[in-house]
Amino acid sequence: MSGRFSLTQQEADPIGGSTAAPLVAIGAGTAVAISVVSTFAHRAEIVSPFAAVLGILLLVAAAIALVTGILPSRGSFASERVWLVVTIATAAAVAEYVSTMGNDAVLYDDYGPITIGVLLLCMAPYASWAALLIAAGLSSGVLAILVAGNAAAASVSQPVASLVLVGSVAIVALAAAGASYSYSIVGSILRWQREVNREALEQEVAEEPGDAAPFPGPTIGGSPRVALVAREVLPFLASVVAAERLSVADVDRARELAEGVQAAMKAGIEATWLDDLADALRSGGAGPGIEMLVDDPSGAAARLSSDQRTALTAIISWLGGSTRSSEVRVAVVEGAGSGRIEVTAIPAQGPPRHRDLERIVAIARAVGFRTESTISRERTIVELNYPVG
Repeated sequence: MSGRFSLTQQEADPIGGSTAAPLVAIGAGTAVAISVVSTFAHRAEIVSPFAAVLGILLLVAAAIALVTGILPSRGSFASERVWLVVTIATAAAVAEYVSTMGNDAVLYDDYGPITIGVLLLCMAPYASWAALLIAAGLSSGVLAILVAGNAAAASVSQPVASLVLVGSVAIVALAAAGASYSYSIVGSILRWQREVNREALEQEVAEEPGDAAPFPGPTIGGSPRVALVAREVLPFLASVVAAERLSVADVDRARELAEGVQAAMKAGIEATWLDDLADALRSGGAGPGIEMLVDDPSGAAARLSSDQRTALTAIISWLGGSTRSSEVRVAVVEGAGSGRIEVTAIPAQGPPRHRDLERIVAIARAVGFRTESTISRERTIVELNYPVG
């Protein structure tokens, strides 16, 4: 899955997503409270107290799994956690149905559907809209079977189809609300990030010396690869980031730039474009230079695609520009089927703001990198993971 089909609010805007944590805790507590009140309300219909208590305990476990799963220390809320929460909550609903099997006078007062729906709604900032709808469909299917079986055992007079429909409404309605929120908020964040990234890239390009001639091709001496990236690729990326879709001219321009980078790479004997970028940062151009160390023993940086090189250059240039850092270290490691790039920056005055860093890191996500970033007073670390082969 890719794009808005699998992207979540937490991944698109980690800081904004974390602000929903208190509401998630309240929603999870509400689901537990509903199970306790509902069980007490139809206590006269309970035929298995053990199953009734087990249902409440399972719902407590689902709430705990949700609240602990969104903690910042746990990283991104993966889709596996969505299935874990929904599976435990569905098991709680099964236990509740068992507790009143054959003696349930009215099926619509069971807490299973409403609690599953509430938990799905709580996961909207942390799960994709597709995952929410799929989980709602699967849990609704399980509960439909239970409703039909319980209705037959209790010999209720209402049509089974209507009971199944009523039992599924809570799950589907709340899950649809959560999916709608997830889809719309991710779309608005991506539009905002495109605009912000375009402005950030234009500002970085404006900070470069303006009296240098455009890069004509491979040259002897200097840093032609850095010149190509700084004066050709970054402005092109800025225009692409701001666009809703690529045109044929954009594709042709991207091909030309890729060929130019490839030709410039061939002009170097041992050095890679990453080494040239390090030279450019050390010299500083019109501003103060910084120290940049490159650890790429296998030359893996040369095998990155043009989009990946552009995204990595944008991150390194932003961390090393405007006196943000005194030193930048880049380590590139490739293994069996995967590669990892770790960019470590030592702050010159103070660490960058997490929101500002995320705006630049979003460029890397757009070209297929899986990213993680940490900020402390001592260092800022951006880790980029990507498939190889």
